[in-house]
Amino acid sequence: METIDAKKLDFSFIEEVKNTPGGEKIVNCFACGTCAASCPVREFDEKFNPRKIIHMVLLGMRDEVLHSEFVWLCSGCLACQERCPQGVTITELMMALKNIAVNHGIVHSAFSMQAAEVYRYGRLYEVGDLNARREKIGLPRIPEDPEETRKILDDNGVGDIARKIIGTENG
Repeated sequence: METIDAKKLDFSFIEEVKNTPGGEKIVNCFACGTCAASCPVREFDEKFNPRKIIHMVLLGMRDEVLHSEFVWLCSGCLACQERCPQGVTITELMMALKNIAVNHGIVHSAFSMQAAEVYRYGRLYEVGDLNARREKIGLPRIPEDPEETRKILDDNGVGDIARKIIGTENG
């Protein structure tokens, strides 16, 4: 078991999480473990444990939480949330933690690659080959211009985050 250095704890992190949409109910958790027992991701990786992530937030372990790959592994299936006896919105909490991480410039590499693809191409894949197959079976082409998607992302503030992730200021 690792020793926790109290000097590195950041108790303002708890308030930041509570004040982020999705994180409001984190203090209701009494660490029963129902979330961990319900989690399908845990079946694939036993190290993933929503209860431990919540505990780390409540201890003020900002850096450990925001740099943890486990925050990014949540599939959003809602199994934990449906079973939580305290009504902690765990799926929303994991999304809040991802948002906080992104706002601090911390993004899992798989997600940064996806964000770059969506911003560059308007989707997660290029449509060239797909359009050729669509034409063969008589379907209309998918537009290849990402400008409409970029406009939607920009209008919702996501464009700034996507550009920050891919390292461009003007797309």
